[in-house]
Amino acid sequence: MSTSGTGQSTVPFTVPSFAGEVSDAVVKVLDSGWVTTGPETAAFEQDFADHLGASHVVAVASCTTALELCLRAMDLPPGSAVLTPSLTFCGAINAILHAGHRPVLVDIDAGTLVPSPATVAAAAARVAPAAMVVQNQGGYPVDVPALTEAAGLDRTRVVEDAAHGPGAERGGRPVGSTSYAACFSFYATKNMPIGEGGAVATTDRDLADRIRATRLHGMSKDSWRRYLPGGSWRYDVKDVGLKANMTDIQATIGRAQLAALPGWQLRRAELVARYDELLDGLPGLVVPQRDLDGVRHAWHLYQVRVPDRDGVIAELDAAGVATSVHFIPASHLTAYRAVLGADECASVPVTDRVAEELLSLPLYPGLSEDGQDRVAAALAGALRARG
Repeated sequence: MSTSGTGQSTVPFTVPSFAGEVSDAVVKVLDSGWVTTGPETAAFEQDFADHLGASHVVAVASCTTALELCLRAMDLPPGSAVLTPSLTFCGAINAILHAGHRPVLVDIDAGTLVPSPATVAAAAARVAPAAMVVQNQGGYPVDVPALTEAAGLDRTRVVEDAAHGPGAERGGRPVGSTSYAACFSFYATKNMPIGEGGAVATTDRDLADRIRATRLHGMSKDSWRRYLPGGSWRYDVKDVGLKANMTDIQATIGRAQLAALPGWQLRRAELVARYDELLDGLPGLVVPQRDLDGVRHAWHLYQVRVPDRDGVIAELDAAGVATSVHFIPASHLTAYRAVLGADECASVPVTDRVAEELLSLPLYPGLSEDGQDRVAAALAGALRARG
């Protein structure tokens, strides 16, 4: 997947990896006669829960719907203030708005690119928050308990956006293992790509049961349970839900991908260490936050900060290297500026400054050393020309 202008990149920004068993697994599901939510989805949920060490996992259509379903399950008053970083994907802001609430922006720490307890406390001081969405930007695992305390919230009012989280750990525990609500993405660019799909990991059975129902219109029984031997066509709708279920075709791909994930994470770590060596000492370059005690980065992204970011992107593109930017802050986007207002959009100065410098370099398990050398050489040339 190339995000640069030529579309003819020698080094793409990302190429999804697929385990060798995927094709056979999909054919098996197709031959079974059941392709929507059913036994493979349930098996994937258990496999992913075991991998994380989580009590419950519910598979859904996307991370965006996972965030919305979690916020809806809180039964907050309409229009409640929900803290969120401005440096996030637009889907996370949409989830807050679609759940009927009001985003309140939180600034970031320039090193980690995620909110700190100080920036969360500053945002909470402007408005009494009812809930918070926190994000593992690029794969850096946030300290959820510390941010929860800084916001003055109970843990049941915090949703963890772990779209970049598979493979990350904090305190020796995988992201999502102890969360009230952690939302994962299996989009094509993610560390564990299915193509589309998401999941909620939770320690709370009631939350899991509610999301399991609301992911499919709020129906008390899905099709699989209605059509099992001895099942009944009768069902109830107790909560108004969404059409947000995962299919068995997606789930069987996910099961194969999950088995390959540890090896892919090792390869990502090797590539990151090699980037660190290749890029050391380049003028004007700020590399990603290093791993700290008790923190394992998932390395979904290798985000650097550079001067004249758009000019550097153009030079890399001309050299056949595709790049991307994560993300355009919510406060810079037209629809959200209209909702948030000028004062709210002006409340995240560090985000505004850092966002103009961010550049994501190619990073994926299939990236060759030759390809990585090309990335480093092109970036070095662009930066030295500006040094």
